[in-house]
Amino acid sequence: MSTIEINPSTFVGLPVRRSPEVEEALHNGQPVVALESNVVSHGLPRPLNLESARIVEEAVRHGGAVPATTAIIAGQCVVGLSADELEQLATTDGVRKASSRGLAACLASGEVGATTIAATMVIAHVAGIRTVASAGLGGVHRDAEKTFDISADLVQLTRSQVMLVCAGAKTILDLPKTLEYLETQCVPVIAYRSDDFPAFYVASSGLKSPARIDDARELANAARFHWSVPGAGSLVVTHPLGASQALDRETIENAIQQGLAEAEASNIKGAAVTKFLMRAVDRATNGASSVANAAVLASTAGVAADIARAWSQVSAEVSL
Repeated sequence: MSTIEINPSTFVGLPVRRSPEVEEALHNGQPVVALESNVVSHGLPRPLNLESARIVEEAVRHGGAVPATTAIIAGQCVVGLSADELEQLATTDGVRKASSRGLAACLASGEVGATTIAATMVIAHVAGIRTVASAGLGGVHRDAEKTFDISADLVQLTRSQVMLVCAGAKTILDLPKTLEYLETQCVPVIAYRSDDFPAFYVASSGLKSPARIDDARELANAARFHWSVPGAGSLVVTHPLGASQALDRETIENAIQQGLAEAEASNIKGAAVTKFLMRAVDRATNGASSVANAAVLASTAGVAADIARAWSQVSAEVSL
């Protein structure tokens, strides 16, 4: 049987195109925050999706960092979308959802792909960006003991080395099992300036976070020490949405239970369940959950900028 041999001198690895702004920032050791784009193409309704994407990038800039929204375009991992590219993702139908598993196929096809959290972590790691911001982390799904449905986000946390800043995990998930999985995989979960593990647009899941850190420099140093451990992956850094914007936990749970019943009655299974439940919650809250989703994105982006600034400072000091 013949085999294909790859010449290491010609193998260039993952094709990454950084925007000039991101390239300059990384070269000069300035803080950069990587952002997913799946929420732009698939997570929020139009025109809220584009408006939210712009607000999120501005929140990063306001926090003193450079935003780097990621996507797959023309066979390249683009790090730092132009205004036109961002609008293309927000307004074009049929954009492919690209997770870490589908990253290679999307690149090979030349299709436009919106990056999930998992894919964004891959691209950020390769591009040299240590801070990633998103709204709600994927996790262990309800009834996972029957379906084995566990988000690729959790697996990718063990393979990439970034600080993932988020508002906990999505409310529709089994959050105790999600925290248990992260513990088993040795992924640090740190609440930034809060005690509880948040649940996306719900300020608290009712579960205590395994650890709390209130200082961005301390958090950056925790990441530095974590990555000195052989085989260490990412850290999950959580920060809840403010009380004035957060949604009521009981209201959301009732909407989820109703949505689960509707999904079962309609024989909706697998990856389609997440989007179905998110839309069911949105209907039950008269659109309030989409507004809260956008608010979470901006909130975590601002926090991620603070943490990226601290990481940039710590990195500069350590390298001297």
